[in-house]
Amino acid sequence: MTTTDTARPLDTAEIERYREDGYLLIPDLLPVAHVDAFLEHEARQTDQGPRGLQNHRTDDAWAAIASHPQVVTKVRQLMGGTPLVTQTMYMPKKPDGGTGVAMHQDTHYIRNEPNTLMACWIAFGDTGADNGGLCVAKGSHKLGLFDAGEVRESDQHTKWVNDYSMKDRDGKEWTETMQSHDIHAFARAQVEMLTVPKGGGVFFSSLTVHGSYANQTTDRTRLAFATHYVRDDTWVFRADLQGMVAA
Repeated sequence: MTTTDTARPLDTAEIERYREDGYLLIPDLLPVAHVDAFLEHEARQTDQGPRGLQNHRTDDAWAAIASHPQVVTKVRQLMGGTPLVTQTMYMPKKPDGGTGVAMHQDTHYIRNEPNTLMACWIAFGDTGADNGGLCVAKGSHKLGLFDAGEVRESDQHTKWVNDYSMKDRDGKEWTETMQSHDIHAFARAQVEMLTVPKGGGVFFSSLTVHGSYANQTTDRTRLAFATHYVRDDTWVFRADLQGMVAA
């Protein structure tokens, strides 16, 4: 994969829209050829199990997406500093009811100080409401950190519980149990179901309420790739994410 194309910076209106809405959709973020190169790479992998959150550290194809100039140039503008890659996720959602992630804020799962966490979610195939595309609560980032409850729709959203090792700046260590949750302040009718074409991307704040619903199609896997970034002056408390690398 080559990334020699000149990266387009965001204009003033786009930056203002991100600040106001808590997210920004760029329909042509990555060249489709770069998306296809990643998909071909993944198709060649013999291990088809879960790929983890740190593959960008060992797999050049993952690193190329997380550090793509078209992405990183915009992340740098939006966070106002030098971004570090915190985690990467490739998320194929199978047809016929493959479940999504209930409405949440990333800060609940990735506590960081100061809170500079943001994400870039990229469609690796055409995505929308029918195949479980990304949905967001516009302007929710201005309302602070919401209380979270139990997942409401188990046929739509995955449930999980994990223990995570934590470590602060002073070296204190402890374990926290985290689980899937659902922000009940937003019903399905109150969120925007985004239509994102292949190669399109969505940038959003860690306080922006977002999630996805089940894939209702019978023959279209929902393909997406997400990278989380923090600014280089930020401490991330989860020990499994502390090996951050420059974007």
